[in-house]
Amino acid sequence: MDIKGKTAADLGRLIDVGKVDPVELTQTYLDAIADSEYGPDIYVRTTPERALCEAASAKDRAKRGMRKSKLDGVPVSWKDLFDTAGVETEAGSQLLAGRVPDKDCEVLRRAAEAGCICLGKTHMSELAFSGLGVNPRTATPPNRFDPALAPGGSSSGAAASVSYDLAPIGIGSDTGGSVRLPSGWNGLVGLKTTHGLISTEGVVPLCQGFDTVGPLARSVEDAGLMHEILSGNTVDFDQLPDLSQCRFLISETIYLEGCDSRQLQAFELAVEQLAKTGAKIEYAPVPEIAGILELAKDLFPFEAYREWGAEIEANPDAMFEPVKKRFMGGKSVTQETYEVANQKMLEYRECYDTRLSGFDAALAPTTPNSPPRTDKLLADIDYFWDANLLALRNTRVGNLLGLCGLTLPTATDNAGLMFLATPNSEERLLQIGRVCEGVIFEGYQQ
Repeated sequence: MDIKGKTAADLGRLIDVGKVDPVELTQTYLDAIADSEYGPDIYVRTTPERALCEAASAKDRAKRGMRKSKLDGVPVSWKDLFDTAGVETEAGSQLLAGRVPDKDCEVLRRAAEAGCICLGKTHMSELAFSGLGVNPRTATPPNRFDPALAPGGSSSGAAASVSYDLAPIGIGSDTGGSVRLPSGWNGLVGLKTTHGLISTEGVVPLCQGFDTVGPLARSVEDAGLMHEILSGNTVDFDQLPDLSQCRFLISETIYLEGCDSRQLQAFELAVEQLAKTGAKIEYAPVPEIAGILELAKDLFPFEAYREWGAEIEANPDAMFEPVKKRFMGGKSVTQETYEVANQKMLEYRECYDTRLSGFDAALAPTTPNSPPRTDKLLADIDYFWDANLLALRNTRVGNLLGLCGLTLPTATDNAGLMFLATPNSEERLLQIGRVCEGVIFEGYQQ
């Protein structure tokens, strides 16, 4: 069975008309994972017994015309921080080696209820606290465009599973950019959902005030269908906006500063193509971005250290030094400092929501920098630290401001175009993304 380049939605349609057998499809993906030279670097482990059992049920439902969703019978990969009953869930960290939950997390339960097939668990950055996706303690997945480059994280294996045709769609988490960053560096669509919209019950936490769940996919349609399953909210792709009626804001503050030429040129080309369709593009200073980024040094490390500091200090050699350094940075942040920063964050959010009023979304390069070489990152801890913080700069603005976000691939390898919209506007954002993915560069074919 030829699965190369197939979207999850396309596979669902083929199942619906009887042209694809869910059992054969699932076995094809399992075989592809086993045969791939990168399989062990992308998947921590597969779940073949569960997958084939779920596929058999999906096959029976399809025959009886009783499919549960448009993705019933479609295989899915899961980042290794989603609890899976009876299967090790270790969040990319030796600190959690041998951890076996006794039940599925809520989002996996919802996906299974919708008929999705659990292929297995994908590699990730340690405890999800790195945007580069480089993990010398477990495995570093390959970048789609060059295996020697960092894949982006922390949902590194989720991105690689889709971009290497080892899953039609992957589920990741996004605390500071961990869905959007690897999607941007691997030519994928990534959806960052509004905090609290999708359940994180049974998801290994990093910063509970910012953790979100979202899909990494080949198309906006795929992201929308999975969003429906995980959130319960409908996305109507039959009613798409006219881009000539859409208004986008480009911040003159922070987002474009320090971008390498590759990312900047990709962004400018994508924006040019949107403008050619009649989309209204406006540039303006947005001081809230600079202000809220200043708070990041207190907010993220504080929550991360309070979550994992004791475990790390009890076994400090288990963690890669640059990642451990990020966690330990929260030890000196006091409760009072955190509360002051959190209150300022809420004030910035209110100001920003007012500023974004009348715009459909803000646009930015998904990342300011292109993926560095993995070997260089491992050889130079200071370089790793600086590259990581820069890679996460643009994406984490969305988490700090409480926004939903979508990244789309551009005409340039390793470069994404990010849309940031007001909280709980995922349906409108996905509808806009569905239109934009076909026009952001000349000759793009969905």
